[in-house]
Amino acid sequence: MTAVQPMIPSVSTPSPAPVLPVPVRSSAAAPRPARAGGSAPARRGRPATSPTHPAGKVPLPAGQPREWYETHNRRLKAMRLAIALLDSGVYTPERATDRRIHSVAARIGVHPPSRTTCRVVRALLPAASPR
Repeated sequence: MTAVQPMIPSVSTPSPAPVLPVPVRSSAAAPRPARAGGSAPARRGRPATSPTHPAGKVPLPAGQPREWYETHNRRLKAMRLAIALLDSGVYTPERATDRRIHSVAARIGVHPPSRTTCRVVRALLPAASPR
């Protein structure tokens, strides 16, 4: 009589994960010069594709006073608004009224700016050139 061997379930080993290429920094690359005037790290965000789709967010440096963060965010908002104003045909600070800046903010999906932010937006726009 033949002996019956017990059924041992076969254990399949999972296939290894695919190996993705890792970019290697060339050792011959020259080191970057130090930034003058600031200690913020280099930005590593995603590049902007359009004014309505901002660049990838990068964490802000820690340890700054609250006023620094408020000013930084105010400037970013003012830059977005100034770009949108230029795209809409407003090229001088005289034509950039608070009402117009507020309407552009609503159009691009930004919270209504304060008077201070409106002032920063006007400061970013080029002054009228003499003709």
